[in-house]
Amino acid sequence: MTPLFDNIVVVLVEPQSPGNVGMVCRAMKNMGLSRLRLVAGCDHHHHDATMFAVSARDLLEQAECYATLADALADTSISVGTTRRTGKYRQELLTPPQVAHTLNQHTEGTAALVFGREDHGLSTEELSLCTLQATIPSHEACGSLNLAQAVLIFCYELFGLSQQTGAIGQKREVAPSGELEALFSHLEGTLARIGFLNPQNPTHIMRSLRRVFFRAGLDSREVSILRGMFSQIDWAAGGFDGRKKSA
Repeated sequence: MTPLFDNIVVVLVEPQSPGNVGMVCRAMKNMGLSRLRLVAGCDHHHHDATMFAVSARDLLEQAECYATLADALADTSISVGTTRRTGKYRQELLTPPQVAHTLNQHTEGTAALVFGREDHGLSTEELSLCTLQATIPSHEACGSLNLAQAVLIFCYELFGLSQQTGAIGQKREVAPSGELEALFSHLEGTLARIGFLNPQNPTHIMRSLRRVFFRAGLDSREVSILRGMFSQIDWAAGGFDGRKKSA
């Protein structure tokens, strides 16, 4: 196993089938990954999970459990949410090879591959927590893959790239998700205070701004600078009543 894979976690959000969880463990171990995180969902100690994990039962036993996706991503520096649906807030979807090459540049700090529920995947809100979004191109007659199949495809691309490039070094360390979520919360409060956001629908603009900052790949120092700037705006807008002055 290369150092690259020590830094990658597979996150399953509310998996519904213990058998699928077991098969995900086997798929991960086939491709050299070992860190599984579970967000709520079915009982991963169920007999079916153990049976389908086969030789990857150790991954099943070591799985980390979280109450929410935000908690599971709090220490990650990059995360990829997977989806098969497109739409207004599901743009710039990467393919599995593109995901592998992207993670190739972010090996210091924890990286996460996030997969949703078997029947309806990740919600738009859950995808917005992820730095990037990805999909597996498939035939329109049957676009949905089994959970373990989807995990295997992404893990295979990572493994294949590692065989070509060997161990990979980090060029810069980006801020963990927990710091970014605090930044976004601060930004939303500041923009609401100066009247920039529509109070009835602030998430419309915030989702676009999240994508802008995710693309920037901010490090912790840059996050600190931005939060300092927002704090100065908060102070300067202390007497602002939320209404624009007429010309």
